Amino acid sequence: MNYLQLFENIKKKKSFLCVGLDTDINKIPAFLKSNEDAVFEFNKQIIDATAEYTVAYKPNLAFYETTGVAGWVSLEKTVKYIKQNYPNIFLIADAKRGDIGNTSKMYAHAFLQGLDFDSITVAPYMGKDSVTPFLEYKDKWVILLALTSNEGSFDFQLIKNAETGDLLYQEVLKKSQQWGNKENMMYVVGATRAEMLADIRKIVPDHFLLVPGVGAQGGSLAEVAKHGMNNHCGLLVNNSRGIIYADTSENFAKVAGAKAKEMQLEMETLLAKYL
Repeated sequence: MNYLQLFENIKKKKSFLCVGLDTDINKIPAFLKSNEDAVFEFNKQIIDATAEYTVAYKPNLAFYETTGVAGWVSLEKTVKYIKQNYPNIFLIADAKRGDIGNTSKMYAHAFLQGLDFDSITVAPYMGKDSVTPFLEYKDKWVILLALTSNEGSFDFQLIKNAETGDLLYQEVLKKSQQWGNKENMMYVVGATRAEMLADIRKIVPDHFLLVPGVGAQGGSLAEVAKHGMNNHCGLLVNNSRGIIYADTSENFAKVAGAKAKEMQLEMETLLAKYL
């Protein structure tokens, strides 16, 4: 999926919602656990209930890798189901990979070709040769970690370079633009750092930003849109727990759909305001 296709889907659905499929077997409704593949069944029902309101899904790989082969089977089935039934939805492999060049090349092949995700999250700490193998696939995206919302982000991301005056995350934003462009590179920016989005937009005015932290982590959707939206929206705002675990009864999918619709309606208002 390319830049304009993603934007067109945002306009069509009046939404920039990304639903995180962080599916924990210990948190799904108990009645589903008798299914042969409970994780996939849970995902399938969540997807069917929310697809009308979302433009992206983001499985976090840790929740699948933890159960070994069975988890990978569930992930593959989930990706295939979305591709077959909702082909216009953007798929993010939240894998946070990043290693020496030949290893990154294998990761890129596995997720962007083998599993056919549209994008993958990548840690930039090892530099150019660990990132560029992911940029070799047409209409696929790298989503580079820039300014995250976790408490430990202060350990490194906000360290100032005495020579340039830039914080580390700002150097990541600037340097990485030599590797990719707005057509194949996005950045992760946490919603709990919404007030810093204005400065981020000065560095990457046209890129899409993947913004976690709205909902359970306390980030404000209105503040994210105010500081981070650009002329092509430029935002994918993720909500995981607040949607997929909103209910644990037999109505869990219906409630998830209602929560997704609630966010979509707020996004519709914000798009009308800022676009």
